[in-house]
Amino acid sequence: MASSPCGGGNFDCGLEIQTRSVEQTLIPLVSQITTLINHKDKLKKTEKTLRAIQRVGQAVSVAVGRFVAVGEAIAAENEDLKDEMGLACFEARRAGTAIAQLTDVSSLEQCEGDGRSTVFSDRTGMVKAARMLLSSVTKVLVLADCIVIKQIISSRNKVLVTLEQLERVSTFQEFVQIFSQFGNEMVEFAHLTGDRQNDLKDEKKRARMAAARAVLEKCTMMLLTASKTCLRHPDCESARINKEAVFQRMRLALEQVIEIVTDTRSGGEARALPVSIYAGIKDFKVKVEGLRDSLYCVSCEAVAAQLEALMEKTEDFTDSAYTSHEQRETIIQLCQITRQETKQLINTWRHAQLLKAKEATDEMELSILKTCQSVGDLRRELHRVAVGRATELLKLHSDHLVLQALKASGGDGNLEAVADYAGTLTEHKEQLVETCRLLCHISGTEPLEITCIHAEETFRVIGPQIISAAQTLALHPTSKIAKENLDVFCEAWESQLCDMAILLKEINDVFEGRRGALIKPFSHKHLKTVKAAKLDAEEQTTIAKLGLELCLLTSDVDSEVERWDEQDHEMVRLCQIISSMAYSMYLFTRYVLESLSFMKNVCSEDKTMLLLICTFSLRSSFNMSVYLLL
Repeated sequence: MASSPCGGGNFDCGLEIQTRSVEQTLIPLVSQITTLINHKDKLKKTEKTLRAIQRVGQAVSVAVGRFVAVGEAIAAENEDLKDEMGLACFEARRAGTAIAQLTDVSSLEQCEGDGRSTVFSDRTGMVKAARMLLSSVTKVLVLADCIVIKQIISSRNKVLVTLEQLERVSTFQEFVQIFSQFGNEMVEFAHLTGDRQNDLKDEKKRARMAAARAVLEKCTMMLLTASKTCLRHPDCESARINKEAVFQRMRLALEQVIEIVTDTRSGGEARALPVSIYAGIKDFKVKVEGLRDSLYCVSCEAVAAQLEALMEKTEDFTDSAYTSHEQRETIIQLCQITRQETKQLINTWRHAQLLKAKEATDEMELSILKTCQSVGDLRRELHRVAVGRATELLKLHSDHLVLQALKASGGDGNLEAVADYAGTLTEHKEQLVETCRLLCHISGTEPLEITCIHAEETFRVIGPQIISAAQTLALHPTSKIAKENLDVFCEAWESQLCDMAILLKEINDVFEGRRGALIKPFSHKHLKTVKAAKLDAEEQTTIAKLGLELCLLTSDVDSEVERWDEQDHEMVRLCQIISSMAYSMYLFTRYVLESLSFMKNVCSEDKTMLLLICTFSLRSSFNMSVYLLL
């Protein structure tokens, strides 16, 4: 459990703070309270100062009262948190009252005569009150944050229920009705999870949340077209497989979001990232360089075992069928040099221990430098191989020839050609999956490792989905719905290639020292710029709903047109064109809005936000007290 958000062990509140908003609210408060309780014992007690201190004490008491009132309102609306929130509010009110009494110096002489305590005479009492106030305010804020988590869970549950209904529909009309509701619920879920992603302190959690939200964003359109195709061709096995894969992926992404916001795993244990070569090299160098300070902090055997584990991971590079002979030989040679230098280091290290040396000898210092140099050379070569492979693949697939061939073959009803191109796409998928795994080894930060894993999983899943969509189109070559479905999955593949190019640049920037460790995967899609925002949450929700309705109307038109002879229904064709244009205009508007921020629609009913505002008022009172006491 975390202590105070700014590291002060004296202010342990017994609660873990996971969000930036709560932490940033508390950091100044911690600093101000620390200053307050450490004020000079001897102050010049002018009449002006005494009256000002009294006003400060009263202001603090009023601010705490407003803060507590909001906390109590939240407690009244949330039965499961009522007792905890009520106790925290009671403690905050009591602390505020105590501070007001200790700063009440209206009759200082009488206080000194009858033994009453003030801020000047009872420093221990002020310390106790300040600590109680900080602890209770922290607890109220963290409990209020639990309400946000409950909202996300509730939103996810609504999405899951509607998702199950969508999976069971048997008519197109029923699907349109339920999908409209599903779209509204997904818009709400996207708002809640987007705010949460930006508020999370932990970089790894933010990266995982970004990956899960990216899956949900892309799968929503896939779900629409895959379900439409299945309804239009209910006896088609490839269409059914295509649809089931989308539903399964959405459920996994929804579950991942809940695991992140609740900080739990369905299996009861946290899932650890596989140790990358970069992380292994970094830890190995730390241990080796640490020998300068202590020759006895680790054993020789432990260092040797760690090196061998590291060398074993390089087999992902050397065993790859896509690694050239020259690259493989270079990696093996660098591994051998690293083993030799480490062996020499261990020999000099053991010799120094036999001599009972207190610090590294000159010979050992030289071995440390050579070992770190050799393992650094290995890392640079692995980086060069992985980045070079990724760059080549991105260039190779930039023309999307295989996707175009699959579309053409499916439209011609040529199952044999689809099978041939499916084999080529499968090979490309395997190359991309393996390349993402190599990039993960050398990415340089844990958030980027998570993004690499997400990219690997995306290529692994979307490849077979494209093939099943192409098979469906080949079986029904005149079906516009089946063609639309294949287009959507191909667009998702192309989009992931673009994401991979951005990821590759991020990895290079980190390696070359142009970027720090604070990486935000998919930030190019979910960038929030408050000043640029023009729409409130309700207006944005309305636009998103209209977009989904336009998409569904377009689907209605498409499905009807398939049943009629196009030559005899010129007006229907024109309606179809107009419908498609309307939806394209919506897409353009949506893409523009994605570069803007989603402004929070703060109103009087948003008690959590009001709680933060009251906290700022409380902080302002402490600012005044600190100014007067210094």
